[in-house]
Amino acid sequence: MFKTRKKKVALTITFVTLLLIGVSLPYTTLKAETDEMYEKLKVFSDVLTIIQKNYVEDSNAEDLIYGAINGMLRTLDPHSSFMRPDFYKELQVETKGSFGGLGIEITMKNGILTIVSPIEDTPAFRIGLKAGDKIVKIEDETTENMTLLDAVKRMRGPAGTDVTISIIRDGFLEPQDFTITREVIHIKSVKYKSLEEGTIGYIRLSQFQEDSGREFNKALASLEGGEKPLEGLVLDLRNNPGGLLDQAVKISDEFLEEGLIVYTQGKLEGQQMKFTAQPNQDPHDYPIIVLVNGGSASGSEIVAGALQDHNRAVILGTTTFGKGSVQTIIPLEDGSGLRLTTARYYTPSGRSIQATGIVPDVIVKNQTVHTPEEKKNLRMIKEKDLKGHFKPEGATEETATPEDDTETEAEPEDLQLDRAVQLLKSWHIFKKSEIENLEAQNQ
Repeated sequence: MFKTRKKKVALTITFVTLLLIGVSLPYTTLKAETDEMYEKLKVFSDVLTIIQKNYVEDSNAEDLIYGAINGMLRTLDPHSSFMRPDFYKELQVETKGSFGGLGIEITMKNGILTIVSPIEDTPAFRIGLKAGDKIVKIEDETTENMTLLDAVKRMRGPAGTDVTISIIRDGFLEPQDFTITREVIHIKSVKYKSLEEGTIGYIRLSQFQEDSGREFNKALASLEGGEKPLEGLVLDLRNNPGGLLDQAVKISDEFLEEGLIVYTQGKLEGQQMKFTAQPNQDPHDYPIIVLVNGGSASGSEIVAGALQDHNRAVILGTTTFGKGSVQTIIPLEDGSGLRLTTARYYTPSGRSIQATGIVPDVIVKNQTVHTPEEKKNLRMIKEKDLKGHFKPEGATEETATPEDDTETEAEPEDLQLDRAVQLLKSWHIFKKSEIENLEAQNQ
């Protein structure tokens, strides 16, 4: 998920976009479309009245109307949705990085509630939930026809309370119950450490929150202020689902001196947006390697794409999630919200990564020995797996072939990080050798 805010208008997945009312259309066309719309609205009103008068039990008008809106949004794409007032508040809480829950990222895959990834150091992670697990029940209630937001609401709750979910996993003969105690999920979006005796820095970004840019700068300053000069940086964006746009732009800008970071294209003028880099007071002139995988989505893909297009970093890992669409969050009068796909975004070179993702410069898979069936079961869910997703521009179903980018669950040995450190060490050796050769030639 990627979102940002502007005057209480929040944009998820990618960008803030102004909603402009009024599009220049010929009068006759506009009138015909308006007349047709009113005819259909009359049908809707008639059905609502019939249900309220004739349905065997009393019905709630709000539930009926909200349900109809949900159905309307479902005909669009996987990322457009309607949020009841309580759900909308939940979304606003998410950006603060603290909420009561289990600690999992979920999505709908072929109509089934599916775990994208458990968040590190959370109850879901510790109890052993895995990417690809299918949630078939929440507290003995089937998740069939349950919306994503309904599922989130049911799994969140006060810290210390329990929730039982039933999981189907390849290898399970029948659904298995997991009873999990909710905690206040404090998602610390930035973690860092020194490697190779302080010569290489490592920063892990789990998502883009309100304070991510500030915390990132603190981490960078700490790494650069060590006893030894920093000779390279590993930026870890693996399993980062996105977050606030302004934070992703800030972090990209930290390593770029000029040029585009990202831009968008939509129907309306207000949806044509460009974000550009500004010169930094303290340029960071060391090499950077960005780690990505199939769980790196939206904001992560913007950062990776910008640094890759500007040749500022080497991207290492496996192909990213492939979410290249823009959602605008539009507050409604009753406190509810509408999340609507309004545009596509593009990397500085004009690439759309929709359903294709960012392809790393260096492919490295974190994996141990698995049987073919195990490897199949461990493949991460991506944008192209979601029902109703936008196809890559110019692509057809026949040309959109999935790659084998299987990842295992976290292993004690991190092959991707090890390879990144090796590359940075080699980078320094080659640079030192090049300088020595130039000095020898000038003597």
